[in-house]
Amino acid sequence: MAIDALKSAIPDYAKDLRRNLESVVGDSELPKQRLWGTVLACAIASRSPRVLRELAEDAAAKLSAEAYTAAKSAAATMAMTNVFHRTRHLLSDPEYRNLRAGLRTNVLGHPGVDRTDHEFWSLAVSAVNGCGDCLDSHERALRRAGVDRATIQEAFKIAAVIQAVAVTLDAEAVLAE
Repeated sequence: MAIDALKSAIPDYAKDLRRNLESVVGDSELPKQRLWGTVLACAIASRSPRVLRELAEDAAAKLSAEAYTAAKSAAATMAMTNVFHRTRHLLSDPEYRNLRAGLRTNVLGHPGVDRTDHEFWSLAVSAVNGCGDCLDSHERALRRAGVDRATIQEAFKIAAVIQAVAVTLDAEAVLAE
């Protein structure tokens, strides 16, 4: 498994990340599609080539082609909408919230997989990208779909761990140069 390669590469000073990675992925009770779509979308959002290469390999083996593509679409769409909505929120002029966004996000209406899984992936990517408005929006959608808070929290636990692994391994790569 490629995830084992990531775990073995984590330096001892960050050994808690090894166990956390095992916990959020290896010990997860999430359905396989929800879990591995989240892992893939967060690996993309982490912007770490190494983490993406390793986790995408495992995700490809565990997801259908449709789910693999849908997870990538969640990461791509959130890369755009998280920046847009976070910026509108951070601007001191509230009038920007009244303007039409004018950005295409058709995939959100027709993601190609269960809508709840896509919302879950979108929430996780929004956590990596730090967009409060998007986090609130996707959390509300998941709650309306009957997903409990403990399950929703799994999305941002996965996001936090994958992002931390990416930062750590990328820093080690630079320091080793």
